[in-house]
Amino acid sequence: MAAESFRESPVRDEGLLDVGDGNRMYWQCRGNPDGRPVLIVHGGPGSGRSRNAHKSFDPERFHVISFDQRGCGDSVPSAADPTTDMGCNTTEHLLGDIELLREHLGIDEWLLYGGSWASTLILAYAQRHPECVTGVVLVGVTMSRPQEIDWLYHGLRLLLPAEWECFRSGVPAEARDSNLVEAYRRLMESPDRATREQAAHDWCAWEDAVIAHENLGKPGQYSDKPDAAKLAFVRICTHYFANNAWLDDGQLLRDAYRLADIPGVLIHGRLDLSGPLLTAWELAQAWPAARLKVIEDAGHTGSPAMAEAIADAIAGLTAAGPPSEEKNRWTGPLSR
Repeated sequence: MAAESFRESPVRDEGLLDVGDGNRMYWQCRGNPDGRPVLIVHGGPGSGRSRNAHKSFDPERFHVISFDQRGCGDSVPSAADPTTDMGCNTTEHLLGDIELLREHLGIDEWLLYGGSWASTLILAYAQRHPECVTGVVLVGVTMSRPQEIDWLYHGLRLLLPAEWECFRSGVPAEARDSNLVEAYRRLMESPDRATREQAAHDWCAWEDAVIAHENLGKPGQYSDKPDAAKLAFVRICTHYFANNAWLDDGQLLRDAYRLADIPGVLIHGRLDLSGPLLTAWELAQAWPAARLKVIEDAGHTGSPAMAEAIADAIAGLTAAGPPSEEKNRWTGPLSR
């Protein structure tokens, strides 16, 4: 089927939810309040909610919820402010925030959709609250394991040596042979704004280098961020990845058995340098209720074929029965 983009639906409800620690999390709802609830989880970490992801869902059939994770987007306070306490921004905090949002909106069960870092957060949430999840669609699967983080910020020098050397040269000389993610994290905690801005620039230049070959997707998207959004994004990214997202090594793969009754679609580009296909493949082996769809011409930022696969996955859910039946009814082109 052709990729489908539904009409722009207006924001029907929105707010700032007090999630504790001085943080208020921005959320918004679109579509049919009586429709099938779907939570769109954004990547990054720290990228802020997508302005277009909701268009993948028919506003007549879906109750579409989006939110900004702590420190980014329209949530407050922003991580771009150096006085914002990052100790209150961890994976554990985000999992609690999502559950608070579900309770605040009075939703019993919802579909989870997202890509890249969102995969990690969605998997962690679904494994903790499987009774609240009717299905999962992940695009560009990551589990934020140490090996994945090390590949992205060190291992890829094998393929992009000149670009990686520029990335490496962005940290102090004494830190260049150590953990670059931690070195950038320290730079992003500097009280000097110029230091933080330069580090954010260098980090985003590396991220863009990794996706520069993806001419069917969206190359250059990291450096295009407004200055404040870029500072928040890089500060949050380095904070999370320097701490391996506060997850045990292999935790999400080990605990995939908790997803046994949840249908899932894993959509991954074979040309994804930042997140190699192996991660999605390993997860599919450990999660029998999930189907892996490999997109041959796509990288991390997608392609028309990837958009079609996403539309197919969502159409399968649209054709399914009521949410209470959905966990055992997976239909559509990507069904097993």
